Amino acid sequence: QVQLVESGGGLVQAGGSLRLSCAASGRTFSMYDMGWFRQAPGKERECVAAIKRTGDDTYDVDPVKGRFIISRDNAQNTVYLQMNSLKPEDTAVYYCAAGRISYSNIRVQAMYDYWGQGTQVTVSS
Repeated sequence: QVQLVESGGGLVQAGGSLRLSCAASGRTFSMYDMGWFRQAPGKERECVAAIKRTGDDTYDVDPVKGRFIISRDNAQNTVYLQMNSLKPEDTAVYYCAAGRISYSNIRVQAMYDYWGQGTQVTVSS
């Protein structure tokens, strides 16, 4: 069992930055691949970025390429999402998730077993 708690969301102006953190309970964090997802009002939840358990392989989607960076610290049981050059369209609830997933499926939310409660990110124009 893994429990995930996100933090770091908030209100920021366009062009600003935020760093989201997701703290995981348990001693097996390093065994899990981690993903960040977001859900904007009226839209389906989508994968934003993901990282394999060793941290060697990452994935991100085109709308955030060059702006968002996912990383993890297995010693601290934490995964991060550094978000730069934020845009109003980045406004959403951001969730972290954990699972043991092949890289080819790492963006597929159904493959993740554990989810956090989400943190709100609001970007004003």
